[in-house]
Amino acid sequence: MDDEVKSAREIAREKIDGLGEVTEEERLRWKYVPEGETLASRYLNEGCDLTEEIKRYDEKAKGYLREGVESVLLAGIGLPQNEQSENRNKRAMDGLKDIKIDKAAVEDVLGNIRNIFEHYTGQGKQQREQAYESLKAEYRIKLQQAVEQQLGSTAGLEINVENLPQFQEEWRQTSAQMDMQYIGLLEEYKKAIKDIK
Repeated sequence: MDDEVKSAREIAREKIDGLGEVTEEERLRWKYVPEGETLASRYLNEGCDLTEEIKRYDEKAKGYLREGVESVLLAGIGLPQNEQSENRNKRAMDGLKDIKIDKAAVEDVLGNIRNIFEHYTGQGKQQREQAYESLKAEYRIKLQQAVEQQLGSTAGLEINVENLPQFQEEWRQTSAQMDMQYIGLLEEYKKAIKDIK
């Protein structure tokens, strides 16, 4: 019976032995993908020159380095909520153009992303404003009806529905739904960029 019972250490050793040797490719990936991520963060926050930084590495490392850079730059692209996010988007997109070999293909996809952003800040903004005003009017009517049922009259009563938690929550949900259309397209284009060499 004692021969059949193995210690946790023996079980762990067998699992490790079953994994086999770590390949050079795995070692390179483990080392250089995180370095690429760090490099991309420096680029976005401090403005280092990606092309020059990547040139410092040997050829074996560059692909993994670009993989790390690309993941951070793609994650840095989001809907333009304010000037800061617009600047970050531009910086991330410029960085992607710098690290990709097929610059024309990347520029085509980035053009589509810029179109999404343009629509989001133009027509999309108007649609969100209209939806907000419509929701506000709907809540004002519901609240007036409820107050009239309780008090009999709303004369002289100023109601600010924007401060109601229910209104704020419904607006968050409505706004998120509207943004999801843009986010879905944006994610498709990010995936397309990932597939470009």
